[in-house]
Amino acid sequence: MDKIIICPDSFKGSMSSTTVCSIIEKKAKYYFEEAEIVTLPIADGGEGTVDVLLTSVGGEKVYATCSGPNFETIETYYGALDNKIAVIELASCSGLTLIKGEKDPSLTTTYGVGQLILDAAKKGFKEIIVALGGSATNDGGSGAASAVGIKFLNKEGKSFIPTGKTLREVKSIDFSDKNPLLDGIKVTTMCDVANPLLGENGASKVYSPQKGATPDMVELLEEGMRSYAEVVESSLKEEFKEIKGVGAAGGMGFGMVAFFNSTLEKGIDVVLDAYDFENHLKGASFVITGEGKFDNQSLEGKAVMGISRRSKEANVKVIAIVGDIGPNIEEAYQQGLSAIFSINRVAQDFEKVAHRSKEDLELTVDNLFRFLKELAL
Repeated sequence: MDKIIICPDSFKGSMSSTTVCSIIEKKAKYYFEEAEIVTLPIADGGEGTVDVLLTSVGGEKVYATCSGPNFETIETYYGALDNKIAVIELASCSGLTLIKGEKDPSLTTTYGVGQLILDAAKKGFKEIIVALGGSATNDGGSGAASAVGIKFLNKEGKSFIPTGKTLREVKSIDFSDKNPLLDGIKVTTMCDVANPLLGENGASKVYSPQKGATPDMVELLEEGMRSYAEVVESSLKEEFKEIKGVGAAGGMGFGMVAFFNSTLEKGIDVVLDAYDFENHLKGASFVITGEGKFDNQSLEGKAVMGISRRSKEANVKVIAIVGDIGPNIEEAYQQGLSAIFSINRVAQDFEKVAHRSKEDLELTVDNLFRFLKELAL
């Protein structure tokens, strides 16, 4: 073996991408002492994205005070990359992990995201990346828009900051006080799903139950989002709700496109571009990647498939090591994935085996590299 690239995503709930990298790297060096080992921890738009990009590009953390998901004041940070790009994680200020107590996506806000965007603009950044993964919200990006000066008015003409519960009360929008510092700033949104805003595959029906919504609440959130979208599109005289990805993060994709003139890009592609991944692929014997669960959603373009597609173009084989494998994933083999292995050695539910994830990963990697070493000989 001449060169091995190790680039896994995190195994959510058990191991960070950096931890997964180090475990695989240790075994690679043991079995292939002469090989060049390249480690590239991956994040595709969720928690950890800022840290991964700071590792790949270089830069520093910028600390800021902003609103949390329930309008509480929190301390957080975003990334200032050496190439003068600001990277903001929605999860850092509007994330599900920040919720204390009962989850309720009808009450949460993206206001903090808008505050961080404005903070980056005030500090002179001309390019901003926003990573959408891990949200606790279903406000269609109205909170973030409010934070930068866009006003949402009810039937009495009174401005308010909408949440999922009150989106239906938005009757008109006033853009006149939108902060001019945002003019001319390039905003890119990292989005790893293709969901539209509304309907059975939309923001409310697919994702709000994961954030605590009851069946009745889901219907109310959907109704409010539909009404809100009509007002937004009527105000801007443009349609956004069917664009792939606008349903991400409780409709935050919709808000980013409508209010921040953002483009939506697959998170894994943004990270791979930052790593200059194609250059790393030159001379590689194979790539080892992975993520917590590989299923139908993975085929939409999350970490493993984003890496596989680019590696296929360079004629480099890809092996995925994952926590669990879902059904009907055969299409992955046509898109560049050569093999996929689960570390769930005893075939039990995640809750029962999460505590042994590191050990199971190490044993699975050892088994794989032992075979590859024999094959090479």
